[in-house]
Amino acid sequence: MKIIIVGAGEVGTHLSKLLSKENQDIILIDPDEEKLDFPSNSEILTIQGNPTSIEGLKAAGIKAADMFIAVTPEESTNMTACMLAHNLGAKRTIARIDNGEYLDPKNMKLFAGLGVDSLICPETLAAEEIISALKQPWTRQWWDIAEGKLILIGTKIRENAPIVNKYLYELGAGERFYHIVAIKRGNETIIPGGQDRILAGDLIYFTTTNASIDKIKRETGKEDLDIRHVTLMGGGRIALRVCERLPHNVRVKLLEINKEKSYRIAEKVPENVLVINGDGRDTDLLIQENIKNCDAFIALTGNSEANILACVAAKNFGVFKTVAEVENLDYIQMAEKLDIGSIINKKLIASSHIYRFLLRADVSTVKCLAFAHADVAELTARAGSKITRKKVKDLHLPKDMTLGGKISNGKAEIIGGETLIQPGDHVLVFCLNTAMRKIENYFK
Repeated sequence: MKIIIVGAGEVGTHLSKLLSKENQDIILIDPDEEKLDFPSNSEILTIQGNPTSIEGLKAAGIKAADMFIAVTPEESTNMTACMLAHNLGAKRTIARIDNGEYLDPKNMKLFAGLGVDSLICPETLAAEEIISALKQPWTRQWWDIAEGKLILIGTKIRENAPIVNKYLYELGAGERFYHIVAIKRGNETIIPGGQDRILAGDLIYFTTTNASIDKIKRETGKEDLDIRHVTLMGGGRIALRVCERLPHNVRVKLLEINKEKSYRIAEKVPENVLVINGDGRDTDLLIQENIKNCDAFIALTGNSEANILACVAAKNFGVFKTVAEVENLDYIQMAEKLDIGSIINKKLIASSHIYRFLLRADVSTVKCLAFAHADVAELTARAGSKITRKKVKDLHLPKDMTLGGKISNGKAEIIGGETLIQPGDHVLVFCLNTAMRKIENYFK
């Protein structure tokens, strides 16, 4: 597949590296030559040029492009580039946008008619993940499938959890109301079998149904909290979108260090949001603003280190739930070791969202799990596909993937060895980063 990516920023560069590992034909275009400085042995072809130049796009081979992805920081550049690429022969186009209004179905249909097939807004996707994290603050990861009928949960296991030191075959001996699809232990992610044991400090990923949430909460020794008071650090686009999406009965304090920006933000946010000009890393300010009575602290500045340290400080003040935006991938494991809570990374979120368009199987969603070096996807089993021919235990699935659950005729079911996947079933698949293309072959 020939893929042209416009914009060598964080999202474009990460996506290019991800796809180049799969032997895709990747061309990366950017006006800034310094951003195109890749190792000489890289599989990525780089071109310095204007993404809205017709001659430049022709020179890059746009006519033969299977996918054209525009992810520059400029929304107008991305939209224009996609329109040109479509008219010059690109089979599918995707544009990164900032304006959330464009995601309205009517507007998306309008843009599709102009040649922009898909729109992606990383800030909106990030805000949605944060809202999800606040709805179930006892988890590190929460993902609803089919309106919550099937759920993926990631949670840290403490010493007091009833399942500590138990083997998976013991946990699966009784009623089957969840499936442990992965264990993150130290720097390793394990697709477990019956002989694996749960240890304190493990980050465990479960698939389950909505009816079994309380049972998992008990087995993992977790307490829950209804989030009513939230403190946000940083007044960027993600923070504004979070403010728009939080219920109006949640009291929000937004800390913005830039005085002029704080005034502008105060004019945009809902009435339940109080904007304060100040540095969220200032412990005296946090004490003054009653941080000890805050239920959740969300750090969303452009500085990963500042966000991590601010969340550590909030935890020390007793804040129940912390969320940090960590754009530097090298810091994600450090953040996990510091036990700060949930991590948001825009480029991983955006790349996962785009990646699903590149798969030949029927994929509804792909989500990258930053802590686990793994992906989880919702795929639909096609009639005659390999996944439907045998019981799961007889499919001989690779060791770096597992099937967590399925939606069949609107009903959720936890998958076991005796399960037979039916055509049309929506299946939740958990796999390590190397395995997505393998699982695709079972579903197409």
